[in-house]
Amino acid sequence: MTKYFLASLILMLGVGLGFWVGRQEVLQNPNSTAVSERKLLYYRHPMNPKVTSPTPAKDDMGMDYLPVYAEDQSPPEAQSQQGKILYYRHPMGAADTSPVPKKDEMGMDYLPVYESELASAGQIQISPEKIQKLGVNTETVTNRTLTRSIRALGSIQVDERRVHAVTPKFEGWIQRLYVNATGQAVKRGQPLLEVYSPELMTAQQEYLIARQGQQALQQSSAQARSTVEQLTDNALQRLHYWDIAPAQLQRLQIQEKPLDTLPLLSPVNGVVLEKPAQEGMRFMPGELLFRIADLSTVWLLAEVFEQDIGGVRLGQIMQVQINAYPNQLFSGKVGFIYPTLSTETRTIKVRVELTNAEGLLKPGLYGSVTLAALADNDARLVVPDSAVIDSGARQVVLVQRGEGRFEPHVVKLGRQADGYWEVLEGLAAGDEVVTRANFLIDAESNLKSALDGFNNQGADAGQATHETQQGGQ
Repeated sequence: MTKYFLASLILMLGVGLGFWVGRQEVLQNPNSTAVSERKLLYYRHPMNPKVTSPTPAKDDMGMDYLPVYAEDQSPPEAQSQQGKILYYRHPMGAADTSPVPKKDEMGMDYLPVYESELASAGQIQISPEKIQKLGVNTETVTNRTLTRSIRALGSIQVDERRVHAVTPKFEGWIQRLYVNATGQAVKRGQPLLEVYSPELMTAQQEYLIARQGQQALQQSSAQARSTVEQLTDNALQRLHYWDIAPAQLQRLQIQEKPLDTLPLLSPVNGVVLEKPAQEGMRFMPGELLFRIADLSTVWLLAEVFEQDIGGVRLGQIMQVQINAYPNQLFSGKVGFIYPTLSTETRTIKVRVELTNAEGLLKPGLYGSVTLAALADNDARLVVPDSAVIDSGARQVVLVQRGEGRFEPHVVKLGRQADGYWEVLEGLAAGDEVVTRANFLIDAESNLKSALDGFNNQGADAGQATHETQQGGQ
């Protein structure tokens, strides 16, 4: 009896002690029951919330993944503020959607997509830190007058209108050559060579005979004096036609005897381009002895590309820079636009007339020309060249829609001038466009657009499946 009593007493004491210990644990941790009732969704990386795991795990540093509970997600009130749920997307970013809540192969819940998110599907969001790191710059779209500068290359050429040929009108021989080198500078009226010609001797004699007869018949009838005077004038005019200088004719009249040799003079100031004449050679009427160019005015033949020729007009002023004189600018005007286009270079020649009083512009020198041409008198809506992303098939401009939000706009462009493009369609005055780092933003925007396209297609497919299932029920 005593044994049973002792055993019962010990049992009662053990149960009481266990009840008391359990009560103390509950009092010390009143939330333990609530914690055990929370719904565990998955575990996330302690340093990177995007990395998740369906089971407990550790990162590379040995830190435990943190549990994520259903209560940690957005409350229903916050979700309602984001609008209606359109569909659910894969939590890891795969191109898979569902019209109803579901889990992926790892047991993770699909994430809801709200109407507010779809409204900004064509935009890209970038943090202020990343904007500063990329060096994003923007500029306001405005109206302005486009002024462009047309640049072309060319070379100095001789003015064709100032080239003179020295050709005799009679047969003869060169007795003496005064100018005997190509490139030699000559002055107007300077003797080039002395010639002997039997025809010149005969013409001089005829003139002297007619002049003597005129003097002898001064007392004769008027008809006889008129005839002799006409013969004298004809003989003198013949010598003029043969380019005999007036000084030589005066000498002939004073000496009253034919001159054995007569000089041929330079008709202009210039330089000798060609000199076929040689001392002692025989020449025939019309044979070239000298070619002399007056270089007081020269041409620059510039090769202007076909897309720029519309901005060139006769009489426009051009600034010319010659490679031989890099620190000097020359001014000229457009004198002629050639009517043909070179199919090899797709350029049209433009003739620029330049004064060359100092003789610095020598034929053959290369130079570049700059022409300031007004593209349009009216102000046009324009964007900077750097704002346009041209892929060949389209031209895109990134428009800033708020702090860190950018939206690509396809634009239709017009003329390009002065570092700007004319905008025909796609933008409005006052828009803020990205002028720097736009290629990086466009790359992200293209990626986002592709993902949005996948999501939209998946949403359509999921919605169709959901409707089919409801129809089957």
